[in-house]
Amino acid sequence: MTTQAPASGHRKTPKKAALSGWIGSALEYYDFAVYGTAAALVLNQLFFPEDTAPGVAILASMATVGIAYIVRPLGALIMGPLADRFGRKFVLMLCLFMIGASTFIVGCLPTFDQVGYLAPALLVICRVIQGLSASGEQASAISVSLEHSTEHRRALTASWTLHGTQFGTLLATAVFIPFTLFLSEEALMSWGWRVPFWLSAVVVLVAFLIRRGLEEPPAFREVQESQANGEAVRGPSPLALTLRYHKAAVARVAVAAMINTVNVVFTVWSLSFATNVVGLDRSTMLLVPVAANVVALLAIPLSGALADRLGRRPVFVIGAIGSAVAMGGYLNAIYSANWTAIFIVGVVMSGLFYSMSNAVWPAFYAEMFPTPVRVTGLALGTQIGFAVSGGFAPVLASALAGAEGDNWLGVGIFVGVVSVIAAVAGLTAKETRNHNLDEIDALHTARGEATDLARAGVEAGKERRTTIVVEPDQPHPRRTEDNNNDHQEARL
Repeated sequence: MTTQAPASGHRKTPKKAALSGWIGSALEYYDFAVYGTAAALVLNQLFFPEDTAPGVAILASMATVGIAYIVRPLGALIMGPLADRFGRKFVLMLCLFMIGASTFIVGCLPTFDQVGYLAPALLVICRVIQGLSASGEQASAISVSLEHSTEHRRALTASWTLHGTQFGTLLATAVFIPFTLFLSEEALMSWGWRVPFWLSAVVVLVAFLIRRGLEEPPAFREVQESQANGEAVRGPSPLALTLRYHKAAVARVAVAAMINTVNVVFTVWSLSFATNVVGLDRSTMLLVPVAANVVALLAIPLSGALADRLGRRPVFVIGAIGSAVAMGGYLNAIYSANWTAIFIVGVVMSGLFYSMSNAVWPAFYAEMFPTPVRVTGLALGTQIGFAVSGGFAPVLASALAGAEGDNWLGVGIFVGVVSVIAAVAGLTAKETRNHNLDEIDALHTARGEATDLARAGVEAGKERRTTIVVEPDQPHPRRTEDNNNDHQEARL
């Protein structure tokens, strides 16, 4: 039996939205992790002069890792307003092909021996394109998942976007392992390193097939319709509204997002430290992030569900503080060449504690902004934080490690301090677990902003009428969300 849908006709499809966010994030972080792994293992030898000192070559390759993070705030200034003005789906598809194309091209680039300094220049251009597109991909995917979700499962639904990042990272590392195990050094350096970049084309195709049928979230579509039905007065752009009324939220998200330092040091710098300084086996070391990401695949949805029960702040803070404590132990284990401790502490730090913060931040940060500026605010805040952490963390870690590269304690203290600062920023945010999206819109909309939105035909925090589609495998019908209480209906 199927009852009549509400007059608005907008439907929530949480499973499809979560899958769309998952596959896009998997591609994005597959690309970033493939590059980070390649930079630590081979690119420092292929794209820079042979007579470059090992420490300098590592520093240069870490800088190319960082450049993609540094340009991400610029991408947020472009992609965020596009998503809030023209649609989340439009930006998701645009970013998908930008990320996929730039990653595939990296696998086709000539090396320094072939074209000289043009090689690192082309590498940097590809990394810039990756960074610009990644900034819009994640914020749009999170917003789509959040706005399609049922109210009491927003943190869990949004966490699947970050679950995709862990799967992409896991896939990238796992793809590199057979090449390092079974190929000779000559084969790996000549063509083997290129194959993981080419494989991104498969992920792009799968993501396109999933996303082409995705609908815009009801909350966003109703904002668009209210603008279209309003007076012919064009209101301020999403970027202008964000900078005028939500600067504090952007700054809070930017500082909290620096928890990403844990992941960057774990996946990039520590790998280079272990293999190039301590002299640990490269293939075995690659298994550490694989093990951590396997645990993360379980920890992320569990942490998202926990955040829906206990709140966003406590889960985020516990994860950040736990990561701060564990990083020093992990780097000490590497320096001591203690494989047992490396695996145990690495898995606990990244797979458990970091995954707690990683799981909850999509809903936590996104709920700091109202619907009309959600992607813009989320993209700006996260990408500034990611630029600072991802762009400078590998370089700062290399600098703190000293000329010999063995000052692991300085790096551990650096990561610990940043993690504590991120936790404090999270504590300053409002807890939104018990608020629905309408209440969140009203909570974060200032009086002046409401006036600006009204001129554009948007009613801030108005109650919405939406339908939730029951997927075929859903055993019981779910009520539609109808805050006006005009309709209570289910679809079987």
